[in-house]
Amino acid sequence: MSLPRIAVDAMGGDEGVRVMVEGAALARRRHDKFQFLLVGDETRIKAALEDHPNMRGASEILHCDDVVGGDELPSRALRRAKTTSMGLAVNAVKEGRAGAAVSAGNTGALMAMSKLALRTMPGIDRPALAALLPTLEEHDVIMLDLGANTDADARNLVQFAVMGAAYSRIVNGFEKPRVRLLNIGTEEIKGTESLRDAAAQLQAATGLAMQFDGFVESDKINRGEVDVVVTDGFSGNIALKAIEGAARFVTDLLRTAFTSSLRSKIGFLVSRPATELLKHHLDPNNHNGAVFLGLNGVVVKSHGSATAKGVANAVEVAARLLEDDITNRIADDLAALGKEDGNVPEDEAAE
Repeated sequence: MSLPRIAVDAMGGDEGVRVMVEGAALARRRHDKFQFLLVGDETRIKAALEDHPNMRGASEILHCDDVVGGDELPSRALRRAKTTSMGLAVNAVKEGRAGAAVSAGNTGALMAMSKLALRTMPGIDRPALAALLPTLEEHDVIMLDLGANTDADARNLVQFAVMGAAYSRIVNGFEKPRVRLLNIGTEEIKGTESLRDAAAQLQAATGLAMQFDGFVESDKINRGEVDVVVTDGFSGNIALKAIEGAARFVTDLLRTAFTSSLRSKIGFLVSRPATELLKHHLDPNNHNGAVFLGLNGVVVKSHGSATAKGVANAVEVAARLLEDDITNRIADDLAALGKEDGNVPEDEAAE
């Protein structure tokens, strides 16, 4: 896989340089054509690189010792976009020094910097944060928006659906992904006016590369019955946190149950293959790498607590989106939607 290099914010995340460099090195062991621009404190990055000889000759360092704080307000971080490791990583994409940026830092700050530097694509009002979630089937489900926009009207939701379907075709290989809107019920009369209007527009759009299946309730998100779940950022973030909390609850409950007595410990040894499979399936590192869709460039958000394996997965997500040209895929689908409506989407990239 030969790709433009990936800018890595080496200072972001809970553990910073060590894990970010180790994750990039792991990704390169899997794909030896990967090239990196490592942004952060040069001394610390060079020290971390000593443990990863496979990164020699594949990495350039862009020195920067200013870091965006995890609880820093996006408006404040935005004023330091030209001096922080996060801002410089995103700006490298804008300037063409890198094809994509990966950061495990402050989500709000990363969105603000990305939107300012890269701007939204023509025909997209707002970018959306999309992520992969595990299901009972072999494939993951894509969900968006997960917090970039606290509210969304029908037009936004339709655009989110187009972007999510394009993403699903890349990561899951589905020709026509099953797309549904998150709602409080599956009946056509349920939900807000925006949801009902968006459903009507998607139902009427026969030329899109998706299969719109109406509404889905939150308890069905992980069943494997849908490929793309579309919602506003407020509801999406709540649903995501509830799913993550439920996964941790199940894991902790099993740990408590299996250590409560000698018999339970014996039972754990017998059932260990099954519990290890469950642990693997629920491990967020295996699904790490949320994407800001709708920008004129690729930016991937790694979870702040991600391990090196999680960071490697985020890097691979960025590479996959570059390889399959996610931006042009979305643009083509938006053009098809505009033709069906009899309208050509306006260029709103400068707004």
